[in-house]
Amino acid sequence: MGLGTSFGVYASTDVAAAEDTAAFYGGRGLFAGNWATGNLNTIDYVTIATTGNATDFGDLTDARYGTDSACSNGTRGVFGGGHNKNTIDYVTIATTGDATDFGDLTVARGYAAANSNGTRGVFGSGNNAKNTIDYVTIATTGDATDFGDLTVSVQARGACSNGTRGVWGGGYYNNNTIDYVTIATTGDATDFGDLTSKRTFLASSSDGTTGVFAGNYSSSSTRNTIDYITIATTGNATDFGDMTQGRWGSGACSDGTKGLWGGGSTTTSSSGSKNTIDYITIATTGNATDFGDLTNARTSEFSCSGD
Repeated sequence: MGLGTSFGVYASTDVAAAEDTAAFYGGRGLFAGNWATGNLNTIDYVTIATTGNATDFGDLTDARYGTDSACSNGTRGVFGGGHNKNTIDYVTIATTGDATDFGDLTVARGYAAANSNGTRGVFGSGNNAKNTIDYVTIATTGDATDFGDLTVSVQARGACSNGTRGVWGGGYYNNNTIDYVTIATTGDATDFGDLTSKRTFLASSSDGTTGVFAGNYSSSSTRNTIDYITIATTGNATDFGDMTQGRWGSGACSDGTKGLWGGGSTTTSSSGSKNTIDYITIATTGNATDFGDLTNARTSEFSCSGD
């Protein structure tokens, strides 16, 4: 989210965001879990404004992998689901340490994708609940509640928001659909448009205006494509640039300026997992640049941001 996606968090209004975007996203990016090398429960963190390698933050409550299924309110980071799990964990992003149990999703699921409006965290899709959307109030622990349904029944999507709309794009297997909801109002998703190509196991973040989607898995290759949309305006995505290498299953987050993708696999299995972190400046189209490395190679991790 990152805006809350796997990815940071955004203010409730565009006016507030314009005043201090970074305050709603946060300067610290977290990457947690892994589908490789023993399903690690490790949480890493980086300072998004400063390139460099990640540092150990703590551990999830159990070892699992998620693919873009984390969000935040700028203070608390929430990690929902995992392969055949309904667990929700949380951490206080400013304070390193192990995660604590938050509650449960309505259905056990992996490969979900999450976004946020700074109050609600919204989790959509997943391998056991492919069109289901759940929500939580991030500041208050407890079980998730049904929100509505996505327009397509797929898993392994990317998700982001602008603080008002929550957006999901792509999905397994080779889907290019983009859906959206109004996060403050429960109900079913509406069609937004299409990505530039059909793709899955991608990850997404935003700067509050532009949503970016990167990566792809297929049975024959990976892809380095980055697409973007203007979240407030429905329509098809446009090419943004390329990741430093084609991979799938990265985690993504943002500080409201930079978008980061960490980890992912360069082969058609998790054996190709990398520790690479890329970044872009979301307001400016172009190719990604190397940021640094995670503490270990990983694929299908959770990611969010805050302070």
